[in-house]
Amino acid sequence: MKNPKAIFDAVRTIAGKLDQGDVDLLNKAIIAAEHGDELPRTGDRQIGAAGLALIKKWEGCKLTAYLCPAKVWTIGYGSTGPHVKPGMKITEKQAEDLLQDDLDRFEAAVAKGAPNASQNEFDAMVSLAFNIGTGAFGKSTLLRRFQAGNKSGAADAFLMWVNAGGKKMQGLINRRNEERKLFLSLKCLK
Repeated sequence: MKNPKAIFDAVRTIAGKLDQGDVDLLNKAIIAAEHGDELPRTGDRQIGAAGLALIKKWEGCKLTAYLCPAKVWTIGYGSTGPHVKPGMKITEKQAEDLLQDDLDRFEAAVAKGAPNASQNEFDAMVSLAFNIGTGAFGKSTLLRRFQAGNKSGAADAFLMWVNAGGKKMQGLINRRNEERKLFLSLKCLK
C-alpha cells in the first residue's frame, strides 16, 4: 500500500487517538496483509524498542550463570528461575530466546494491571516488573497510583525500588531514573 494514511485516519475516526504502540501494531498489520503473512497478535501488548533497549542496557548479557546482588542465580539478560543452575553456560542466541520468553509474562502482568498505559509508560513498567518480579509489581504503590490516575505519583514511585539485598544500589537508582524518564516521555525514544 503506497499511502496507508487513509487507513490510519479511518481507525482514528473509529477508535480515537492512537498511541505509538497502536501505530506500530497497525503498521505491522498493514505490512503483513500486503505480504500475505500472519497478522500480528492484537490482544497482547508488547514492549517497544525503547523499553527493550533499557532492559538490555541494565541487565547486560552474561552467558555464564551468576549470583546477582539479591543472591539469585541469573543468566543471559537477567533470566532467573529454576532453569538457571550454577555453572550453566548459554549462547547469545539462547540469551535472546530466554529474554523473549521471559518478557511474555512481564508484558502480560503490566498489560493486565495497566491496560491503558501509553507505549512509553508500558515499556517503563515492563522494565521495572522484569527487575522486581510480577508479584511485587502487582502489589506496588506505582501500579496503584497509576490505576488511580496519578501518573506523576506513579512516576515518583519508580524511585522506591532502589534496594537489593537490603542495600541501596547506585545501579538501581540510575536504572529507576531512566525508567521514570521513559515513563514520563511523551515522544517515542530511540
